[in-house]
Amino acid sequence: MIDSSLTELAAALAGRRVSSVELTQEALARIAAHQDLNAFITVDEAGALEAARAADDRRAQGTGGPLVGIPLAHKDVFCTEGLATTCGSRMLANFVSPYDAHVVSRLRAAGAVCVGKTNMDEFAMGSSNENSYFGPVKNPWDRERIPGGSSGGSAVAVAAGMVPIATGTDTGGSIRQPASLCGVTGIKPTYGVVSRYGMVAYASSLDQGGAFARSAQDCALLLSAMAGFDSRDSTSLDRPPEDYTRGLDQPLAGLRIGLPKEFFADGLAADVRAALDGALAEYRRLGATLVEVSLPNARLAIPAYYVIAPAEASSNLSRFDGVRYGHRAAEYSDLQDMYSRSRAEGFGAEVKRRILIGTYVLSHGYYDAYYIQAQKLRRLIAQDFAAALNECDVIAGPVSPTTAWRIGEKSDDPVQMYLSDIYTIAVNLAGLPGLSLPAGVGAEGLPVGLQLIGNYFAEARLLNAAHQFQLATDWHQRRPPAT
Repeated sequence: MIDSSLTELAAALAGRRVSSVELTQEALARIAAHQDLNAFITVDEAGALEAARAADDRRAQGTGGPLVGIPLAHKDVFCTEGLATTCGSRMLANFVSPYDAHVVSRLRAAGAVCVGKTNMDEFAMGSSNENSYFGPVKNPWDRERIPGGSSGGSAVAVAAGMVPIATGTDTGGSIRQPASLCGVTGIKPTYGVVSRYGMVAYASSLDQGGAFARSAQDCALLLSAMAGFDSRDSTSLDRPPEDYTRGLDQPLAGLRIGLPKEFFADGLAADVRAALDGALAEYRRLGATLVEVSLPNARLAIPAYYVIAPAEASSNLSRFDGVRYGHRAAEYSDLQDMYSRSRAEGFGAEVKRRILIGTYVLSHGYYDAYYIQAQKLRRLIAQDFAAALNECDVIAGPVSPTTAWRIGEKSDDPVQMYLSDIYTIAVNLAGLPGLSLPAGVGAEGLPVGLQLIGNYFAEARLLNAAHQFQLATDWHQRRPPAT
């Protein structure tokens, strides 16, 4: 399985050359063999094998699509009936969901076999996957380095060959950044394309579910199953179902790729820039045209995001009070003390920091000065993207300013940690789709990802551009050492 794509595995299953039970057993064995990476919080061996047997029965009856019998992992922010849903937090360490998230139920119906839940930054707050109550996830390319966050566990599970596909969520880059740092493909669709029902909220106007896989083709298959209208989510978009594989084979001749001058200025590491230059040269060979565009307000994305996202987090996380579910302090004097102790014990340092910031910017006297101003900046950023996409078909640029850094290197400097998302956050503020694909390596042999950004509902075009690049290169086929 480690060297096979989802498409290849689906063909092997259809041709009876392998069974889902065999694939699932291999996935479980690889998860056990790579426990040192700490990619999983929960592994459901019994449930996975039961689902695999059911998938084999479906295959025998000639029913089902390409995902039937394919092992898959879910980021531990998606509720899964009967399994723990921890969000990487002590607050929910013992919470077992009574229902499935919409994404989980869609993929279950598609026949995918869930082998477990992946590690993540607590409540999806982080850029390094060091903020998990269950310990940091390690990058399979160098176990002393971070994998990126907050969906680092899912990225590592795919990169290390534990599963061919995995789900993630992206609030400010949390799919694209770990995909880049781990050398896999990851896509965040347009806001509202994937239902947020059953996805534990961090910042509701920014959170969006998405897909990890080795290739753009595999991401297209997974996203086609995940996406769809859900009346239980008020932000879910009622659109006809899409087959995101439909345009993969379209040649790139005439494709206009916009290069924001702000993305290639100071702050971008030289080795990352060199890898991106090589990737863009390949796009020129494939027939694309490179044009310079401008996103003048992109530099304001970080301050705007770190007002809006904490404000929404402070509201969303107020439900975790120790009364109905989640962690409750063992000792307290009264109800107020129970609230305070339960939240102090249940939340980690980064979550507390963002709750405090969010509460502050929403407080009387500061709401207009901070929150309203941040929302105005958000509108300007969206307008910049609209203007740029009038001049090009897709926008290309870096995902992260550097390759993966060492565990603990930025832990004591939150601002430096936040700046690692400088190229991804604006996409979430505008609600646009974004994709990261492996595009080269840095000076130390670590993966570098290229980010592609499209207009609303242009996921198929992004996947086409990535797929054609991957047909011409082998960066997405490179494997981490010792995996």
